[in-house]
Amino acid sequence: MPLNLDAVGADFEPTERSWTSSDCLLYALGVGAGSVDAADELGYTTENSAGVTQRVLPTFATILGAGGSSRSAIGTFDPAMLVHGEQGIEVDGPIPPEGSVRTTGTIAAIYDKGSGALVVTESTSVDAETGQPRFRTTNGLFIRGEGGFGGDRGPSSGTAPFPDRRPDHVVTYSTRPDQALLYRLSGDRNPLHSDPAFARRAGFDRPILHGLCTYGFTGRALLHTLCSSDPGCFRSMRGRFSRPAFPGDTLTVSMWVEGSTARFRTETQRDETVFNAGVFEFS
Repeated sequence: MPLNLDAVGADFEPTERSWTSSDCLLYALGVGAGSVDAADELGYTTENSAGVTQRVLPTFATILGAGGSSRSAIGTFDPAMLVHGEQGIEVDGPIPPEGSVRTTGTIAAIYDKGSGALVVTESTSVDAETGQPRFRTTNGLFIRGEGGFGGDRGPSSGTAPFPDRRPDHVVTYSTRPDQALLYRLSGDRNPLHSDPAFARRAGFDRPILHGLCTYGFTGRALLHTLCSSDPGCFRSMRGRFSRPAFPGDTLTVSMWVEGSTARFRTETQRDETVFNAGVFEFS
């Protein structure tokens, strides 16, 4: 089923998306906030705790900025063969607990990776009322079985070695067996994360965890460890998904810090790296 290679450079129609305090709270719970200690992250999980101002996890931008792209423009393909390949966000200050953004996006590239195609989209979101920049997102979708069309392979998927020393910080979070069922309520209803039959058709023995859920868990670790839990210090976060995690997995984030930049990776209890080549910028 061919991809539309002529779609590279095409812009998507602008979309507008609004959110409420409840949307922010649901997302935070979906990426594990409060699961270690319910009283520990009340700024992200409640809106009415005494003396606590509601905050929004910066990785919520992956949800809000998703409206600037459309898979239909890419061409026709089996949705069971689609997995998340890469993700990056860059935020312009804290996201408010409620608001609206206008998002424009473009198909930046379609790379031939041999075993599949990597479709890269880029989106920019601004405040729908004031035009103030909010965040930018880069999204890489890997479509298995759609490579081999003779196109540009794109940047090398190889990763530079991490510093030859122990990580400066290591944070471990446990996901719940129903984590994907909770996270999907923030908008990604792909049955790959909930339907056992669909997951088997995609080549997995059971539903996998959303890549962006793993991304959100990882972002929490970076935020709390390197930004003292202050979203105003969170600048950008990017990397690639190297293999899937499953609901119930334990996620360990290792960080190597150099100034205001950290390199990081996320691994499971099986010593499998699920998010690699991570680069985090903070102030």
